Formats: sequence, structure tokens, C-alpha cells
Amino acid sequence: MSTLRPTRWAAALDRHAPLPEYPRPQLARDSYLNLNGVWDYAFTGQAAGPEGSLGGSAPAVFDGEIVVPFSPESVLSGVGRQLQPYEALWYRRTVSLPEGFVPRDGRILLHFGAVDQSCRVLVDGVEVGRHTGGFLPFACDVTEAFAGSLDEPHELLVEVTDVSDMGYHARGKQKLDRGGIWYTAQSGIWQTVWVEAVPALHVDRLLLVPDLPGGCLEVTVHAGEGPAGASGAVGQDAPVARIQVHDGGALVAQVDAPAGTLARVPIPDAHLWTPEDPHLYDVRVTLGDDDVRGYAGMRSFGVGRDERGVPRLLLNGEPYFHAGVLDQGYWSDGLLTAPSDEAMVHDIATMKDLGFTMLRKHIKIEPLRWYHHCDRLGILVWQDVVNGGTSYRPAVITAPVAVPLRISDRFHGLFGRADVEGRAEFLREVDATVEHLRSVVSIAVWVPFNEGWGQFDAARVAARVKALDPTRTVDHASGWHDQRAGDLRSLHVYFKPFRVPRRRDRRVLVLSEYGGYNLRVEGRDFSEKDFGYKKLDDAAALGEAFAALHRDQIVPSIPRGLSATVYTQLADVEDELNGLLTYDREVAKLPADLVRSVNAELRLG
Repeated sequence: MSTLRPTRWAAALDRHAPLPEYPRPQLARDSYLNLNGVWDYAFTGQAAGPEGSLGGSAPAVFDGEIVVPFSPESVLSGVGRQLQPYEALWYRRTVSLPEGFVPRDGRILLHFGAVDQSCRVLVDGVEVGRHTGGFLPFACDVTEAFAGSLDEPHELLVEVTDVSDMGYHARGKQKLDRGGIWYTAQSGIWQTVWVEAVPALHVDRLLLVPDLPGGCLEVTVHAGEGPAGASGAVGQDAPVARIQVHDGGALVAQVDAPAGTLARVPIPDAHLWTPEDPHLYDVRVTLGDDDVRGYAGMRSFGVGRDERGVPRLLLNGEPYFHAGVLDQGYWSDGLLTAPSDEAMVHDIATMKDLGFTMLRKHIKIEPLRWYHHCDRLGILVWQDVVNGGTSYRPAVITAPVAVPLRISDRFHGLFGRADVEGRAEFLREVDATVEHLRSVVSIAVWVPFNEGWGQFDAARVAARVKALDPTRTVDHASGWHDQRAGDLRSLHVYFKPFRVPRRRDRRVLVLSEYGGYNLRVEGRDFSEKDFGYKKLDDAAALGEAFAALHRDQIVPSIPRGLSATVYTQLADVEDELNGLLTYDREVAKLPADLVRSVNAELRLG
């Protein structure tokens, strides 16, 4: 029987204004109307194929109220109902714009942080946009839909379908038949919904790339222009943007550059960003009447050899050990949606206080505010791409836990990737993920594939990611089915002692998952099931096992080449009881001093 408890932040939740913070810290402007809160919802039958179908009629009567942006499967939504394949989920609310919200000849943009999986958006019954991809943001230009009646309420409808693991779309660790390492499937709106008004000519995207050897910040201002937000002109005909970089209020540099072109903004004697000193520079960009604010950090990532010739991960040109923890980003009350901004900060700050220098964001793309907190608090991030594909074969994704096995991923069918459309969609989402998060300061490593889940042509995908972003390291296949590509030799070891393997390549050696020792804390568990990789009976035994694992296996491996570790995991998730924290984040299973001392040894190893 479930003993699921909500987190401490649930009690303070304002259901009419949850998660009210500005959602895009690296491209902020004053125009902002948050639409989180109470909406109407309804489930309807849907005559659909296996990939779902959009385009049904809105229900005449709605089932009740839902708190957006929490999925209907979550406790905090107030619904507690699973959206099934062949069903549609409808949302409804009215939107009224504040007086003077829209500038003359301006555009109105309706933003969705993420909607799982496919959706259709309507204003006053007129379709204004569609999107598929449950972990990536999108926006609809609703200017024409609001035209002529800006001061009147408009009806906003969102139709959602989600086939979860019954199709090939990106789903991460969601499964309709949940259990073990697979979690409750969620659906619908699960990140902030908001409206902004922008001038006709406006900043659509900012790309901020530090160049330490060049002593500058590379800034590309992408302009949005016209009814559909299409890119403006480039070259001599492009509008000119003014870029300013400030350090604590002092102007460091100012450069004028055409939109769409790379501008090199000099940062003399740059104050470098590190986890120990997460220094950030403020960035301000004006383009016509548009004025946006962001920030950047001066740092570099890479691989190179230490003084003994051992391949290592580099931060700002120097070897830097990544002592990490696996972070699934699931919550007992909000599923994929954190109950508050403070809750996100809690997880990051707690792990940093325990001495971890890195979080591996596992099979999830977080709201941009999460990355902002990593940037400002100072912790490295390994970012997984969210996996998709059809049903996975246990012999491919499970057997390698215990049996050495490496299969060529050109055999697409073995990995659930026989579908051509699904592979093409994944590649588009790889590109979109990198573009979406490219300016995040703390992201050090991209991880396209994990444990063979929907893996295909990983060497080519790694090269694609490297071409999109040559400034970061790529772990092409975390766990198993290594295709001898990317920058890292990435191992998962659970059921046997870890030993540094014989080196056959020049890549950096990382232990990208290990540990997973589980301890049940009665009254704070999800169910009677108990999944983990080594079961301990009490906190003392867990502490002894955790210390011995690192003392006997991990620390001695560092001089032999081990350059990063990712302990499983930050918090319990449903059946998985192998977290450092319980699912509700109330109980730490290990003494803080013990974890700090182990991490200190790793970093000195």
C-alpha cells in the first residue's frame, strides 16, 4: 500500500498562482503575464491511431478544475487521473491582457514551457499552433487572434494527446505500466504557461558563448520579425543590436552588431566561473524598441592530459574531477514538475552542500529556472537527451547490467528504432535541445543516449552534437553498447566491483552510474516494492557500505584514470529506494559529514 507523502512545499502552494517566477532568466523582458493557476479540464474519447490524433471537438461540459502546470496524474494538479492512449485531455481558461500590455504594432506571444506529448492550441475556437515533443518549449503568435479586442477576455483551449511508451516519441522514464526503473507516465501541461508582448522587431534568441583564449564573450542576437516571428534580415540590411556586458553594475564592454551575426564582446581579465566561484556577468541587449536582460559565465570545458599523461576532463584548461549524483527530477507530489522554485533550489543546494560538484540531469529537460539556479549556485550539469523509440528489448537494455555486451547500434530494430520517422524526430529534438540550452553556463557534458534506450547511430549523433556545440564534451552512449565515439568511455557498474578497465582508446574514463544502495525509510516510501542495487537494513549499514565502496573501489581508481563519478541517486523515485534523500526530500539517509568526506577524497584522489 502506498504511503506517499507530499513535499513540504505543497503546503505553501497557491493553487491560483503556482510557480509565478519569470521562466526565462537568460532572455528576460518586463512584459510578462503568468497563466499558471486554475484551469478547467476534461478527458474525452479519441478515435485515434497508435500515435494519437489531434483535431477533435472541444467538450461541451468540462470535468472540473486542474492546477496548471501540474500534470493530471500528479497530486498537486488536484485531478489524479491517468491520460490513456486514444484519449484527449482538454484545458480551458480565459485570458485578459492588462491595459497597455501590448506596444503599438507589437506582437503577442503565448509560451508553453512543456506539454507532454502532442498538443493543439486554440484562441476563441481558432487554432493558433500545434506542437509535438513533451520536453521542449514552444510559442504561438496569437496577435491576430487577439486583434480588435485586446481589452476583452479570450477563451484559450489546449487539446493534448499522449501515447507515452506506446509510440516512438520522446518519453524519458515514463511508462504506462510503471514499476522498477520506469515511473508513472504523466501528460499535459507540466511547465509554466505565459504571455509576453514584444515589439514587431524583437530579440527572439540570444546565443552566449564564452571564448577564454580570445578574451571575449561571443554573442549572437537572433531577431524575430513579422507576424510569425520569422527571422529578420541579416548582413548589411540587418537591424543593429547594442550589446552591453556589466559586472556588478560596472560596464565592462559595449558592442553594436547586426542581428544574426556573431559579435565578439571583449572581457578583459575575465573573472572565471567555477563551482567554487560561480561568477556571472550581466548581459543587456537592445534591438529597436526591445530591451532584454540575461547573463553569462566565462568558463571553458574540454578534455586533455594531466601531468602524467592521463586523459582528464578540463575546466578552464585545468583537470577537474566531476563528483556527481544522478538527478531524475521527479517529485512525490508534482511528478516531473517541482512544487516550487524553492524546491528546485533545495535539491541543488543540498547536493552542493554535500560536496558534489555535478548533477547528471537524467532523461529530462528541466525548466530554464533550474539551470539558472545551477549557474548561480555553482554546480556542473551533465545533460541527457530525452530518449524515445518503440518497445525496448530486455536483452539489449537489461542484460548488459550483468553480462559484458556490446551491440552495434546500426541494427536499429534491436534498439526499438526501426521507425524512420521516429529517428528523424529524435534528431530534430537533439538539435532543439542543444539550441535551447546552449547558453546555459553550467552544462559541461551532453549525453545523447543512455543504456541503449532508443539508441541508434550513436557515433553519428555524437558528431552531430559536437558540430552543433564544439565547446562541450559528449558522452555518446552512457552505460553500455559503446560505439567507440565521443569524448568519454562511459561505464555503469552496479552488481560487481569497479575496476579500471584496460585502456584501448584515448577517451576520458568516467563512471557515469554506480552505487544505487537502497534503504527503505518507513512511512516515506512509495509502495511495498523495493528496487535498488544493494539492499541495506538500516542507516548505519548504509553508511558503512557507502564509505567502503568509495574507499576500496572508487578512490583508488582515480590515479589510474577515473575522471568523473555519478552516484545513483539524489532522491528515491517511486519503487526506487536508492536515493540519498527520501522521495519527499524530508529524510537524508546518510550523515552529511560522511558524504562530504567521501566527496573530498574523490576530488583529492
